Amino acid sequence: MNTSSSILTKPIMVCLLASVCCALWGSAYPCVKLGYGLFGIDTQHTPSILLFAGMRFFLAGILAVLIGSVAARRPLLPRTVRTWRHIGHLSLLQTIIQYVFFYIGLANTTGVKASIIGASSAFVALLIAAVLFRQEQLSARKLAGCAIGFAGVVLVNLNQGGLGGGFHITGEGFIFLSTISYAFSSVFLKRYSTEDNPVLLSGWQFVVGGAVMMACGGIAGGHPGQIAPLAPLMLFYLGCISAVAYSLWGILLKYNPVSRVTVFSFMTPVFGVLLSALLLQENTQALGPISLAALVLVCAGIYTVNRAPKMPPHNTLDQHTA
Repeated sequence: MNTSSSILTKPIMVCLLASVCCALWGSAYPCVKLGYGLFGIDTQHTPSILLFAGMRFFLAGILAVLIGSVAARRPLLPRTVRTWRHIGHLSLLQTIIQYVFFYIGLANTTGVKASIIGASSAFVALLIAAVLFRQEQLSARKLAGCAIGFAGVVLVNLNQGGLGGGFHITGEGFIFLSTISYAFSSVFLKRYSTEDNPVLLSGWQFVVGGAVMMACGGIAGGHPGQIAPLAPLMLFYLGCISAVAYSLWGILLKYNPVSRVTVFSFMTPVFGVLLSALLLQENTQALGPISLAALVLVCAGIYTVNRAPKMPPHNTLDQHTA
């Protein structure tokens, strides 16, 4: 093991880098909502939302490919029909379908609720892999984690404790549908990564998916409104969230046992709620008893699932779920 890899296996370094990833992912919820305002996006105009989302992910894909190319010391370019087919499947599930639902849903709910509901992706991915694809065996402990986590998702939608508004299909419902799409993409990413570089797949599926979303949004009449001076910086940051977080997470998984890294994923909804409270002034929701109880349940569920007994590498879902 060389010096760089030995540093990346140190517990303090794993904790630091994994926390950075979770903070980036958690910050996406409030920053997307802030981005709507900075770009003057009409949140009731779906084509404009798609255009904005496509811009973000096209940029994220370029950044991810550049980072991966520098790390690999060679250009990460798709060179076979098989690779392009894999990229097409992933771009449809992981970017286009997932983020069409995500961006429309986020425009119709709060950052606090979206961050907690989004955390259910870990449980959905586990159930899909086990029930539909037979890639994972469900133990009693993992089932308990799913039950605990989904209890938190249900609790956060109760119309009490400062979480007014109840449940809306185009809000909380779309956020949950986006997690289902992501769960399916995780299953396919695990399968395709045995034949292609996962960084190459992730980067190029962002490029393809982002380009499709921009084209659809533009053709349908999407357009930004009055663009604020800080808007380009926000767009760059949103692109970096996906590019940097996925790259760091992949590096950690390369040099460490999967369970050691994925146990930190429970921090994402924590950062999502706290940053939504800080940036969106959703303090009443973030600090309300119902929201805090839901957050505890979601984090406990994710932790329980990730602490389940390890299976052989070819039977685990942990890496692609991360």
